[in-house]
Amino acid sequence: MEVILLQSIRKLGQMGDVVNVKNGFARNWLIPQKLAARATEDAKKAFEAKKEALHQEDAKKLEAAKEMAGKLENFNTIIIRTAGDMGQLYGSVTPRNVADALKEKGFNVSRHDVAIPNPIKELGVYEVQIHLHANIEVSVLVNVALSDSEAGVQLKRFKEGDNAE
Repeated sequence: MEVILLQSIRKLGQMGDVVNVKNGFARNWLIPQKLAARATEDAKKAFEAKKEALHQEDAKKLEAAKEMAGKLENFNTIIIRTAGDMGQLYGSVTPRNVADALKEKGFNVSRHDVAIPNPIKELGVYEVQIHLHANIEVSVLVNVALSDSEAGVQLKRFKEGDNAE
């Protein structure tokens, strides 16, 4: 299905691009989220009519993302979990958990913005990518520990290990 993008989408295209995507992706995600519209002649004309307003809105989002990226740079958060003797977690840490931890610190981050390739299943310090805008991504440190005091020890070891390399 051909759609016209109403916002820039990472790995898909920039605002105003006409792209071909699978029907289900368009119907179930892009169109309901108002990220795209079907690429009919009427939709293309409507997009051209409101193109300037969409670009201004996108510029505001980009500025907000840049501001948040500046605050998140070199940021770390602690997630307290229970684990077995070998450091294996009872459960896992998912993008939703990371987003919730960042929200507690005052950052408006969606779970869809957090990029963890696989759920975290062991204690430790992990570098996680946060996608704030189609063109902006920042890394934060997620410290998964048994307690706040252990988190401090883990972070110190992690930073010493980074400095040694």
